[in-house]
Amino acid sequence: MQLSEQEVVRREKLVKLREMGIDPYPAALYPLNATSRSIKNGFEEGQKVVIAGRLMSRRIQGKASFAELQDSEGRIQVYFNRDEICTGEDKTLYNEVYKKLLDIGDIIGVEGELFTTQVGEKTVMVKNFSLLSKSLRPLPLPKTDAEGNIYDEFNDPELRYRQRYVDLVVNPSVKETFVKRTKITNSIREFYNEKGYLEVETPILQPIPGGAAARPFLTHHNALNIPLYLRIANELYLKRLIVGGFDGVYEFSKDFRNEGMDRTHNPEFTVMELYVAYKDYNWMMDTTEQLLEKVAKDANGSTQVPVGDHIIDFKAPYPRVPILEAIKTHTGHDVAGMDEAQLREVAKELDIEVDATMGVGKLIDEIFGEKCEHHYVQPTFIIDYPKEMSPLTKEHRSNPALTERFELMVNGKELANAYSELNDPIDQRERFEEQLRLSEKGDDEAMFIDQDFLRALEYGMPPTSGIGIGIDRLVMLMTDNASIQEVLFFPQMRPEKKQVELTEEEKTIMDILKPNGEMSLIELKEKAGLSNKKWDKSTKNLSKLGLFEVEKKNDALLARFKK
Repeated sequence: MQLSEQEVVRREKLVKLREMGIDPYPAALYPLNATSRSIKNGFEEGQKVVIAGRLMSRRIQGKASFAELQDSEGRIQVYFNRDEICTGEDKTLYNEVYKKLLDIGDIIGVEGELFTTQVGEKTVMVKNFSLLSKSLRPLPLPKTDAEGNIYDEFNDPELRYRQRYVDLVVNPSVKETFVKRTKITNSIREFYNEKGYLEVETPILQPIPGGAAARPFLTHHNALNIPLYLRIANELYLKRLIVGGFDGVYEFSKDFRNEGMDRTHNPEFTVMELYVAYKDYNWMMDTTEQLLEKVAKDANGSTQVPVGDHIIDFKAPYPRVPILEAIKTHTGHDVAGMDEAQLREVAKELDIEVDATMGVGKLIDEIFGEKCEHHYVQPTFIIDYPKEMSPLTKEHRSNPALTERFELMVNGKELANAYSELNDPIDQRERFEEQLRLSEKGDDEAMFIDQDFLRALEYGMPPTSGIGIGIDRLVMLMTDNASIQEVLFFPQMRPEKKQVELTEEEKTIMDILKPNGEMSLIELKEKAGLSNKKWDKSTKNLSKLGLFEVEKKNDALLARFKK
């Protein structure tokens, strides 16, 4: 493992601490009785406190030093004075341990008394301190110059998501996002628990990936010698519980879909699904409005939430727009009653890319997604989807070509999906068989036939309404984050590239080429000033490493830096 100069120095300090008999990673309980927030909120001059946290800054001035300690609730100033800490002749604890062997990022415990500085800062006078964990890597802390310019901020998204533990330490606002996420899920639980609905758990490993149209992750169970799927939805299991006699059940579920990744999609995500007996999708729309009003107030103190350039108001009621009407409004095409060939023609006219595996439902979904969805910034229920799009949904009571389904659109994206649930087992079997035909045609997101679920329906499921709400997207809205990676502690990432060690000659070439991106090969060679042998060896290795390529352009050779 290649260590930086600072990492080498910190390891040397670690050795010295151990030689002094100081355990840099003690096991014993540390007797905390205060936090940075409790000190500030209940400050009493002279009060004795025991706190712990990470050393984030310090200003050493001979035998005295002011420092900042960061714990789970914020920062507090601490004051180290050599004669307060070392009351006898031996000044080692201050002169050697504190001044020379501690570093920014170390976690320490402090026993002391509260006092107020001359400038009014609430501070802890340190009487004793203990090293609780030695930090072997320096924190990437931002620096501010005399003019107020900030440098070296830890703001590269890829580094932040890979090293969330560092992100949380040095970027306090990130922590607030996740605190708010918990407030949001607690608010939803309170709302449903007050109504008497039961929070449950259903299987993540499933023999059939049911409840949604999506590509699943496949695994294998060795003992049973069977394939299993990570769930794409928990819908069919929750409906089994309604068959079993529960009137209302809900679950915060981790779902998995083996599909693309972007700013609003992660292969592992959180969905809250609720199913309530003897209700329909009209009731569910009313209930969803009430829920989101409460969540917005609990998370932000208001139904009005800033999201990008918009103020989104979650105050009820929300408009209810039939999907076919939305398509007609935003495209000029009335697609009601169109067959597959006609829909393909409409998609072609609208410059929407489609493929041969798409049936009527997928085509309508693609047209709406490409041409309509982004128009719905304020909360809007898009309702009454064609039957082909909704294989688990009850037929519309006044139009047999449609279903009683809605999707809630907010800020141009789907936030929730809900139905009057299909409880006719014969109709459900026919819908599953149609999905099977789509699968045979090549649609790898078509639903499987779940024979056990059909058997459950044959025992009788009461009229039921169900909804799934994307928790990650809801948190994005409530915290004004445009990327799902910002609201997941540990989003899925591509494998981390191994750090490549370059020779001095290779570094010389890259230092010249990188800022330009591309340049004349002859010019690059001249600027590098390497012998032919070193030039050939270096460029050949850089090409092997995938950092460098040469392209012929207009009879000239161009060197290009490859990211």
